[in-house]
Amino acid sequence: MAYDQNLADRIARTLKKQSVSFEEKKMMGGLCFMVDDKMLCGTLQNALMCRVGKDAYEACLAEDGVEIMDFTGKPLTGFVKVTPEAIDDDKALDYWIQKCLDFNPLAKSSKRKKK
Repeated sequence: MAYDQNLADRIARTLKKQSVSFEEKKMMGGLCFMVDDKMLCGTLQNALMCRVGKDAYEACLAEDGVEIMDFTGKPLTGFVKVTPEAIDDDKALDYWIQKCLDFNPLAKSSKRKKK
């Protein structure tokens, strides 16, 4: 499953514009953006995967162009999928990236500790 390189470039530009230190990792068939060793957001084909947290989850699902994030038949609570139409312009993409950045300090790190 390939991801949209244009979307990945737009995400990277948005994070750089805000002076956010991040790294990119290929995972889940797309490209994930990590901030402070925690998944912030990612690309999934041509959609945006957003980590918004459990508290914001239901409100985000009520927004236009937002779908349940589901890889295995079980919804991934705290993550939403934003359709390409809902992030068509940079202002809309900035909005969703900011939602992810707002949650990031509350997220648990997925970094594995060395034994």
